[in-house]
Amino acid sequence: MENFKRRHSKLINSSRLLYQEYSDVVLNKAIQSQKRVDSFAERVEPSSPRLRRKVLSPQDSYLQRLSVSSNASLWQDIPMIRGSRMLLNMSRDEQKLQEAKFELIMSEASYLRSLNVAVDHFQRSAELQAMLTNQERQWLFSRLHDVRDVSASFLFDLEEKFEEDMFTFHVCDVALKHAPEFRRVYLPYVTNQTYQEQTFQRLLNGNAGFQQVLERLESDPVCQRLSLKSFLILPFQRITRLKLLLQNILKRTRPGSEEEVQATQAYDALEKLIKDCNENVQRMKSTEELIYLSQKIEFECKIFPLISQSRRLVKCGELTALDFSTLSPKWKVTTRPIYLHLFNDCLLLSRPKEGGRFVVFDHAAFSDVRGEKCEMKLHGTNKNVFRLFLLQNYQGKRVEFLFRTETHSEKLRWISALAPPRGELDLLECPDAPQVQCIKTYKARENDELALEKADIIMVMQYSNDGWMEGVKLSDRERGWFPSEHVELISSKHARQKNLKEEQRVKNAKQQ
Repeated sequence: MENFKRRHSKLINSSRLLYQEYSDVVLNKAIQSQKRVDSFAERVEPSSPRLRRKVLSPQDSYLQRLSVSSNASLWQDIPMIRGSRMLLNMSRDEQKLQEAKFELIMSEASYLRSLNVAVDHFQRSAELQAMLTNQERQWLFSRLHDVRDVSASFLFDLEEKFEEDMFTFHVCDVALKHAPEFRRVYLPYVTNQTYQEQTFQRLLNGNAGFQQVLERLESDPVCQRLSLKSFLILPFQRITRLKLLLQNILKRTRPGSEEEVQATQAYDALEKLIKDCNENVQRMKSTEELIYLSQKIEFECKIFPLISQSRRLVKCGELTALDFSTLSPKWKVTTRPIYLHLFNDCLLLSRPKEGGRFVVFDHAAFSDVRGEKCEMKLHGTNKNVFRLFLLQNYQGKRVEFLFRTETHSEKLRWISALAPPRGELDLLECPDAPQVQCIKTYKARENDELALEKADIIMVMQYSNDGWMEGVKLSDRERGWFPSEHVELISSKHARQKNLKEEQRVKNAKQQ
């Protein structure tokens, strides 16, 4: 831990908040800011160029100010800043840029504080170590201490920059310098996610000693009654949040400036790292799914090898196939269950058997599959119906199915999943599309769902009548389904246009 001891941090102990709480405070403030963006107070420039803030007593020290959660990350509340002529001479946009950079520093300080608890209180607990095998320790904690050391080094360099010039300090060049270290520690940590989750659940469910030790550790005031799991997932959350903080700075830099170039390069490095992390996790998850399925599936038609490095499961589920008898004068409908496994390169149609096994009776390449809404007027239970076409099945024949789903959202989700691959959406071509903001975190449960964090802005592509939406996150263009109860509609046209312009600003900077 040499980097951590290199110099005393002025920020690491300045706030009592652990990162879990700090992050929640900041994201809630971002949600409120989005709600206010079209209010009269936001549209009209104040008489003073200073940002609005809660007035605090001049006697309050800098560290006391930083300890107040509602003002945990305000650069302008530093005594040297708030009474200065330099602040008064700065434009509103310049102030916002410095606030965005200071938030990155303060959030890193809070993050490091939580990592210290994760490593020193949990990972190095003699009691907990005694409960685990070497392999279990590796899977559960991975390289958490390395993540902590990199965060400490990053924060110290940020603080040095900040102390050199508190008015016009830079952070993006520091982030860019540390990007190779981020990759070195975050890529293996995030890739280990599947093993970490499995190990944690297995120990929790099958090791009474582990459970008892964990309860004692989690009840200690040092971790503020937060769970070990909330500490283990911090690196996943932080690397994504860091990218968004850099994106927020990039939006506010002056076009064509050296700072814009550094912000763009740092943002690109983090974006590529997150993409590689996600691909690694997806690849491991897909391989495990394929191995499991290969043991459950048998073919009564032409066999093909299921396990492939490039193959991933897109969606699966049991549907009801409807068959109409034209011999009956009243078009008698018979039903049968069919299980679909949709991969990125093929579709398998199976008859479900006991014990979670499947007998594949037909399959087709993904490029030969089409899903369409059904215009037939069906009554009674035969609602939520869509057509599935295999333009060319394994025998080279065209085959058609009529499927019924339990809910309207499932019908729309299958049609969307069966659609041909889409190119990247041009957000500016959809200026009137509805937008929503996430107000409650959502963890994706199926492969076609969109994971959401608080304050995410999503452009909505379609709704179901049972409370689901399909949308595209503005920050990274990821597309998927999510429950409407986790979001709120952005009703202001002004706010929606502002969100689109900010994302276009990032895109333009990257292209240049």
